[in-house]
Amino acid sequence: MSTEPITAQLNSLRRTRRARQVGTLLLILGIVVVTYLGLGFVQFDIGEIQSGVPAFIEFIFAFFPPNFESLTLYTKNNAITGLSAIGASLATPGTFVETLASPRLTLVKAAVVTLLLGFLGTVLGFLPALVLGVLGSEQVTPFPFNFIFRGTMSAIRAIPAIVWIFLFIPFGPPSQATAVLAIATDTIGNLGRLFTDELEEVEEGPIEAIQSTGASRTQTVGFGMLSQVSRSFIAWTLYILEINTRIAISLGVVGAGGLGLYIRNQQDLLQFQNTAAGIVMVFIVVLSIELLSSRIRARLRPGEHESKGFVEGLRDLLNAEKWIGRTEKN
Repeated sequence: MSTEPITAQLNSLRRTRRARQVGTLLLILGIVVVTYLGLGFVQFDIGEIQSGVPAFIEFIFAFFPPNFESLTLYTKNNAITGLSAIGASLATPGTFVETLASPRLTLVKAAVVTLLLGFLGTVLGFLPALVLGVLGSEQVTPFPFNFIFRGTMSAIRAIPAIVWIFLFIPFGPPSQATAVLAIATDTIGNLGRLFTDELEEVEEGPIEAIQSTGASRTQTVGFGMLSQVSRSFIAWTLYILEINTRIAISLGVVGAGGLGLYIRNQQDLLQFQNTAAGIVMVFIVVLSIELLSSRIRARLRPGEHESKGFVEGLRDLLNAEKWIGRTEKN
């Protein structure tokens, strides 16, 4: 039996492996060169960074311990400072309602404003994103006309939400209202593109079955396509809600209200312990939204996500084995 075909295959595999190794080395070399030149271009001085380390450490220590005096009106009016303000607020739950009704800026009200900005922006952007996302799919709109809608979404995504809020200045200065518009616009581009990509993966079988019944084009799209991706659409919307909550915080820094505005105001006043309390509240808000969103997505996609409760999710955050990639094998 001739071994020449086997030898040829082995040689071909060796050449392919060498080519991949060379390609990987060239890629790494390119990254190193661009990084080196890029650091010089942006005038990144490592010596200056090293000399600033002691001042940076001193600055960080100025944030401790966090001061939650502005958590609610009760703690603010009674000058209850530090971590004890949390217990005092929880012991008087009625103060939370009073805090939300007051125009004064507190941590609780700032957190609620941030959540509302992210939620309202997601809700207002959902329908336009759905329309553009569906029309951008080649399954719905023939090539090349679908690129009109894809291009629209790409143009929207090219501009960050923090820039959109300034483009909406004709409606008024950066505020909670323009922040909602900016987040909604950003949602149209990002969520719409996710919808388009999801529609490109639908199975042809249900579509052909619907068409064989004499259904109209609208019915085919609704029952043959959207019915296949409805759960995925909801899951992606929840994911975008997580992102929009983070965006709402960054927009607050430029005057849109919420936790971003609270943190900026406290830092401008050099109240670093109050700033630290705002940062802690940011972690609480973002992690709460992420855990809730992940829980719902796990219900929607049981095959892709292991369904876990809130306590189990928190326990996994403290599991060192999870962080280093070790999991128990059944």
